[in-house]
Amino acid sequence: MSNPLREDLVSPSQAESCTIVIFGATGDLTHRKLVPAMYNLAVDGELSPGVKILGFARREKSDEEFRSGLKELNEKVSRSGHDSEIWDEFEESIHYHQSTFNDLAGYQSLAERLDKIDAERGAKGNRLFYIASAPEFFDDILENLKAVGLSEPKEGYWSRVIVEKPFGTDLPTAQHLNKVVNQTFAEEDTYRIDHYLGKETAQNIMVLRFANAIFEPLWNNRYIDQVQITCAEHLGMEGGRGGYYDKSGALRDMVQNHLLQLLSLVAMEPPTDLTADGVRDEKVKVIRSLRKLDTPEKVKRNVVRAQYSKGFVNGDEVPGYREEDRVDPESNTEAYVALRLHIDTWRWSGVPFFMRVGKRLPKKATEISIHFKDAPNVLFNALPGSTPGGNVLVIRIQPDEGISLRMVSKLPGTTLRLEPVKMNFQYSSSFGKGSPEAYERLLLDSMAGDATLFARRDEVEEAWKFVDDIEHAWHGDDQPEMADFVAGSWGPAEADDLIAEDGFTWRRL
Repeated sequence: MSNPLREDLVSPSQAESCTIVIFGATGDLTHRKLVPAMYNLAVDGELSPGVKILGFARREKSDEEFRSGLKELNEKVSRSGHDSEIWDEFEESIHYHQSTFNDLAGYQSLAERLDKIDAERGAKGNRLFYIASAPEFFDDILENLKAVGLSEPKEGYWSRVIVEKPFGTDLPTAQHLNKVVNQTFAEEDTYRIDHYLGKETAQNIMVLRFANAIFEPLWNNRYIDQVQITCAEHLGMEGGRGGYYDKSGALRDMVQNHLLQLLSLVAMEPPTDLTADGVRDEKVKVIRSLRKLDTPEKVKRNVVRAQYSKGFVNGDEVPGYREEDRVDPESNTEAYVALRLHIDTWRWSGVPFFMRVGKRLPKKATEISIHFKDAPNVLFNALPGSTPGGNVLVIRIQPDEGISLRMVSKLPGTTLRLEPVKMNFQYSSSFGKGSPEAYERLLLDSMAGDATLFARRDEVEEAWKFVDDIEHAWHGDDQPEMADFVAGSWGPAEADDLIAEDGFTWRRL
């Protein structure tokens, strides 16, 4: 008898040929992520030979000038290196279309150009519109696509849209954008991208949980003491990022999307199947089950926000947050946030989830650690020295994607001494090659019509409801103070105190 779970896992949808229109094609995302991702797919033989790429932006460029800029950066950032012969063939599929985002005539000429590309290919054609522009242009792009009929698929073909983050800045703006998107494209043709979900280890969380009998029976409050999710960044506001970040902050920039998505994968119930909606139905239940932090008192007890002061990172002196380029000298925006969350479900009742994210920490790393309860210590409590801590399962999202399990073992020798040891799995060493870039998987899935790794409308809005309560407390009359930590340290003392209230400490990365 066949196993339907296994069939779903090994028989993914096939990516189809299409024309990919990238709005904001002269930007950093296109040059550093999107085009290198498609080039690597071509190198690996996974990109359909019929795929065309059409960049849409306001600067005047010829096809050759556009390709030249893409090639220059691909040589520096491509995961698989740069093969001139493959690139020469690949760039033949790349074209450029000049227009501003609010010029309807530019969209009319875009429609004519897409029809011409389809005619040359001998097909009516599938279209994938990728909105990689600044958020203030999202409405213009969507409304103009609808006005010229490009959002309507032709019979037998599809028309889809990928929308980059930030998907709104609070619940009302997210609801507005969802309304505009859904007036333009059907929900099943809308792909709200979160590149964290494209990372190999994030995708592996469900397999780790539901395909391994040694973990799933223990994945509950009877055996798990606490869960920690850490996203550490050693960089600050380089590259002019301060202008955007000072309006957003760590909570809206990272927690609302990336970290709540990871949390939902860790805490979700088994889905009924591996379809996009089957998985996303369970993820949104987790976000809805988060205990609300809807008063200033609850926020003060469970959330710490902080800015960094001048310090040293990797031996280099770095400025404090308020001294960074394009940051308001009197800014009240957090560059670090730590949270204690509770999920009010049968499985997770009583288990705290601790989350922290910050800039100017000692290293770049994102990981999830599952801390199991200690075994009864009656056998070993008479041994000299302290007994090592319990079992910890660590899921490393970046940079060294993999999974490790800490357990206790006897130290070799004639005396009984206990030491913690690690069982370690790394993608690069176990499978002989590095993981694909997140955008490679996500672009391939969008061409195949698989929305599993993309956020659904209700997921986005539920996450904003939760985050908005905290933001309102931070900007109300009874707002908590901003904590402070030295750049290059692991965060403020207040975050250590937060986790210590439950008898725990932050895991050392």
